[in-house]
Amino acid sequence: MAPERESTREHGRERTPVGATAATRPRTPRLDQPRPPRRRILPEWDPEAFGRLSEKIARFLGTGRFIVWMTVVIIVWVLWNVAAPRHLRFDEYPFIFLTLALSLQASYAAPLILLAQNRQDDRDRVNLEQDRKQNERSIADTEYLTREVAALRMGLGEVATRDWIRSELQDLVKELEELRRHDGQPSHVVFQAERADRSPGRDADDR
Repeated sequence: MAPERESTREHGRERTPVGATAATRPRTPRLDQPRPPRRRILPEWDPEAFGRLSEKIARFLGTGRFIVWMTVVIIVWVLWNVAAPRHLRFDEYPFIFLTLALSLQASYAAPLILLAQNRQDDRDRVNLEQDRKQNERSIADTEYLTREVAALRMGLGEVATRDWIRSELQDLVKELEELRRHDGQPSHVVFQAERADRSPGRDADDR
């Protein structure tokens, strides 16, 4: 072990390691404590807030109000520097200051418009992705319902309906009548009791 020296204090003793081991050991940050914030030279800003501001500016630049106001300002600027007294003119012909102002405006307007377009493209991409997923779910639901309807129609095709039962009974009655005719007995005697048991209202309902 490395040599240690004891340093006496008021409320106790603290052992301080000395020697080559203490000098070369790196001081690593503790894992149970958050890292201290780093100092940044550049100013920080909220990208989302800056993006919203750029969209507002780009939306205003693309309106007729901006064009009208810019036209009015340019006309007033030119008329003032042409018709005003010489000592009150601040930008005489060829209006270099006006040219610089318009160039500065264009240099800032172009990146702001591009930033707004990029944000709009990102939103459109997200909306298209959501629409695609919604269409896929709708197609899957439609296919499922189609299969269910086809299964129901196939199941209903195997169910005995009232008309089918009536047709089968009529065929049986015809076969019995033919058998009675071949045996030499009248066919109306076989069904006389059955016809007597039936009520008129019931016959009307069966019809």
